Amino acid sequence: MSKSQTNNAPTLVLYRPQIPANTGNIARTCAATGCHLVLVEPMGFRLTEKSAQRAGLDYWPNVSWEKIGSLEDYLEKEKRPFYFFSSKAKKIYTEIPFTKDDIYIFGSETEGLDPCFLEKFENHFYTLPQTSAVRCLNLSNTAAIVTYASWAKRSFSLQ
Repeated sequence: MSKSQTNNAPTLVLYRPQIPANTGNIARTCAATGCHLVLVEPMGFRLTEKSAQRAGLDYWPNVSWEKIGSLEDYLEKEKRPFYFFSSKAKKIYTEIPFTKDDIYIFGSETEGLDPCFLEKFENHFYTLPQTSAVRCLNLSNTAAIVTYASWAKRSFSLQ
C-alpha cells in the first residue's frame, strides 16, 4: 500500500485483474487524477512484474492503493455510492451523477465480474456504448474514460 487517500477523488476498484499492463496504466491514471486504487485478489500477476511497473512508470509511489480479498466485504462496509461497469449493463455511464465520493468497479479482463454482482446490484451497473465490432473496451481505456468523465463533471476540481 502506498500514499494515503485524499478523499477528494473517486476510488477505482479492479476486480481480479489479469493483465499487469492494464493495472499499471490504471495506476498511472490514478496518479494523474488523485483517485484511490483498490485491487481485488486474486490477481493474475504480481505488482512487481516488469510489465506492471513499466506501465505505471515511476508513478507508483504517487498512487494511493490497497489490495483486498473480498469485494463483497468491501462493499458491505461502504457508505459511498458505487457503480459497476460491464458490457452487459443497460444504463449508459453518462447517467451517473458523478461525485468525488464514488466507487467505480471494473471486472477482470478475461472473466468480467462475477454474475452474483449483477444479480444483487443490477441498478448499479453501467456500460460504455460501443459498436458490435468488439466484445468490450480495453479495461484501462474504460477506467480512463469513466475517471475523466467524472472529473470533468466536477469541473476538474480536486476539492
